[in-house]
Amino acid sequence: MRRRLTVVTSSPPGASETDLGRKRRARKIGRVLTETHPDAHCELDHSNALELAVATILSAQCTDKKVNEVTPKLFARYPSAAAYAGADRGEMEELIRPTGFYRNKTDSLLKLGQALLDRYDGAVPGRLVDLVTLPGIGRKTANVILGNAFDVPGITVDTHFQRLVHRWRLTTETDPVKIEHAIGALYDKRDWTMLSHRIIFHGRRVCHARKPACGACTLAKLCPSYGTGPTEPAAAAKLLKGPRARDLAVAAGVDPELVPAQAITAEVP
Repeated sequence: MRRRLTVVTSSPPGASETDLGRKRRARKIGRVLTETHPDAHCELDHSNALELAVATILSAQCTDKKVNEVTPKLFARYPSAAAYAGADRGEMEELIRPTGFYRNKTDSLLKLGQALLDRYDGAVPGRLVDLVTLPGIGRKTANVILGNAFDVPGITVDTHFQRLVHRWRLTTETDPVKIEHAIGALYDKRDWTMLSHRIIFHGRRVCHARKPACGACTLAKLCPSYGTGPTEPAAAAKLLKGPRARDLAVAAGVDPELVPAQAITAEVP
């Protein structure tokens, strides 16, 4: 009698996953990200809530690095809401021109300054319901301000965050607000702000949009999309970016010497 050989294959993470299983995997992803990106932080330079609000408005369609090059002079010239409200439009446009869309951004900053004066005595409010009514500030920007200037937990759903939670199959929602609520339900509220930073760090340095560094990723075993990018360590290591690129390789069990020097100095998106 011939016996039938049964081949058992393991299902990828996320396949036929229960809600509880997804939550457990999400928590594991969070723990690994904590170990992978101990340096995660808000990459927009600021010293107070107003500066962060302004920097976040300028960051639309612009890299954080470019914003940080522009803001020192801008913050020195306009230290208060009253200064923004009374600013000369042409002068401000020239200062922020390198960030792109400078006319629209100038308009937002002038109106922001005036709104803060009229409604909040020149101070940036610390509540989401108030922040989202201000010119140039949507829910994403408001969560950045709350989490980093007021220590109020918030989830920042930018393009990197949205791309990664979809790759990890933590949610199928496409609306940013629904994504925010879906991911928020998987994690403790106290972790929301730093989780956002770590996911964004991972998206900028490892899990790129076009070609993620799958073979040099600490989340390989937890990711249903593993294989979207190269899985060979030599090819994947070349895709890592940032000053800690070789540390990221080590964390993923990859020879750091495979990371080229230009990857370490490469500008993160």
